[in-house]
Amino acid sequence: MSELKKLGVLSVAKISAVSTAIFGLIAGIFIALLGTAIGALAGSAGVGAGMGVFAIIALPIIYGVLGFISGAVGAFLYNIIAGWIGGVEMNFGK
Repeated sequence: MSELKKLGVLSVAKISAVSTAIFGLIAGIFIALLGTAIGALAGSAGVGAGMGVFAIIALPIIYGVLGFISGAVGAFLYNIIAGWIGGVEMNFGK
C-alpha cells in the first residue's frame, strides 16, 4: 500500500472547476429546455428561451468558479489533515 500524503492544490482546483462546469452546462441545458417549455405553455416563449440562454452561459461559469474554490480549499484541508493523521492508503497495482 502507498499513502497519498499531499495533493497539488491548483491541480485539484482545476479538475474540480472543469468537472463542476460540465455539471453546470448540463443544468443550464435542462433549465433552458424547461424554461422554454414553461414559457411556451404560458404564452411567452421568448422570455423562457432568453432565460434558458442565460442559464446555459451563466451556470457553467458559476459552477466552475465555485468548483475551483471548493477544490482548492478541499485539497488544502486534505494536505493539513494528512500531515496530522496520515494520508489515504492506495494500492497501485499487482
